[in-house]
Amino acid sequence: MSDLLSDLYPWTKSFHIMSVMAWMAGLFYLPRLFVHHTEQSTAGDEKDTLFQMMELKLFKLIMNPSMISTWVFGLCLVFTPGIVDWSSVWPWTKAISVLAMTWFHHWLGLRRKDFVSGSNTRTGRTYRMMNELPTVLMIVIVLSVVVKF
Repeated sequence: MSDLLSDLYPWTKSFHIMSVMAWMAGLFYLPRLFVHHTEQSTAGDEKDTLFQMMELKLFKLIMNPSMISTWVFGLCLVFTPGIVDWSSVWPWTKAISVLAMTWFHHWLGLRRKDFVSGSNTRTGRTYRMMNELPTVLMIVIVLSVVVKF
């Protein structure tokens, strides 16, 4: 199995990077949709329905599949011989950041359900502030992998 993972390494890494890019796009965009949803509509109006449709499609058709493929290809990289040195700090900072990004993904999913039920209590300001979290996590992840601190 390890020979197969080694042979497929360039492909696995490529698909991992593409998956991460799609996931990050969703993690950046969904909170922005929530800002506009909060500030430009009220529960049950025409814009509310439009925002809910956009949020659902982004979450279910782009974000969920790209998160899953990010995890699958990432774990394949972890199990590829010679790629991860667990005695270093960088894989741990990356792992913690990826777990935090996954938590954020699920937090966004719960907030989407708040809009569906008409029970959103958060402000546009809250969503603007939360929109910074994936940026911080991305910085930690990229520096962890590239600089290997």
